[in-house]
Amino acid sequence: MPVATPSRVLQTHDPAALDATSWPIATGTLPFPAVRPDGALVQLLGADEWAGTFAEIAGAGFDSLEITDTWLRPGDLSPVELADLGAAAAGQGLDTVAVALIRRSILDADHAAENLAYSHRSIEAAAALGARVVSVGLHEALLPAQREALWFWTEAGAHNDPGDGRAWTAAVTGFRELGRHAADNGLLLTLEMYEDTFLGSAASAVRLVEEIGMTEVGLNADTGNLIRVHRPIEPWRDVLAAVLPYVNYWHVKNYARDEDPATGQVHAVPTSLELGLIDYRWAMRAARDAGFAGILTCEHYGGDGLSVSATNARYLRSVIPATVRGAS
Repeated sequence: MPVATPSRVLQTHDPAALDATSWPIATGTLPFPAVRPDGALVQLLGADEWAGTFAEIAGAGFDSLEITDTWLRPGDLSPVELADLGAAAAGQGLDTVAVALIRRSILDADHAAENLAYSHRSIEAAAALGARVVSVGLHEALLPAQREALWFWTEAGAHNDPGDGRAWTAAVTGFRELGRHAADNGLLLTLEMYEDTFLGSAASAVRLVEEIGMTEVGLNADTGNLIRVHRPIEPWRDVLAAVLPYVNYWHVKNYARDEDPATGQVHAVPTSLELGLIDYRWAMRAARDAGFAGILTCEHYGGDGLSVSATNARYLRSVIPATVRGAS
């Protein structure tokens, strides 16, 4: 039976058991707003409201779900509400495989302790939901100029200083603490790659995971976050080649990118996995060869994000390799 090259971190699935049909492909709740048009907070509306969103996701063809906390925060629900959330998802045939925390950096100068405590609560909530992974990162709340822009990544945001050794140590220590908590609850912790943070380049992301030093802590290879910036970028193939042995979860999305060498102007806009800069046929082959056997979660900004994600899921199943090159 073919077996993958051993990954340097733990995986959620047996790589030998995965094929184009069985590979877990989820979508998140990223396309859904946290506030309804009438001003009501989704967080407070209960199981009937949540089930309606889950019905849309299931209707798009998904059976696996990431609860993205831009829609609803599992870590801030009561035990009864959390049980209702899990039942609402299961009632629509959805397996809640992951919880993703967005812009809750444990290095945020004003909210570090609060975000760390929230991350711990979210780990407990994810375990109660039966998830396998909690995704965290170092990206912070959008700045005013980013909130006003059509695409927030076209404006500069908060960033980590590569020369700040104290912040680096805090990231290693904090993520190690969260990793232990996740492991104690049977979960993997994944660190989302994101521009202008300690997870914003291949070398820095790999170094961070290696210094944390836990097989339960890996990378979320969200390479889409890195190619969308309107400035020079690290070649995406080089990024993936370096990080894939450390990847245990993967937000997949793509951008069309155009660079004018005469003027230096760069433009990037969201598009489908099939049409963007990153070649996911190549990427999935490289991932399989690196031993990755984790959950793929489709994301998309703009338009009907759920439908684009559903299209992307179908495309992914068409390019997932059946075996690993060189396996025997």
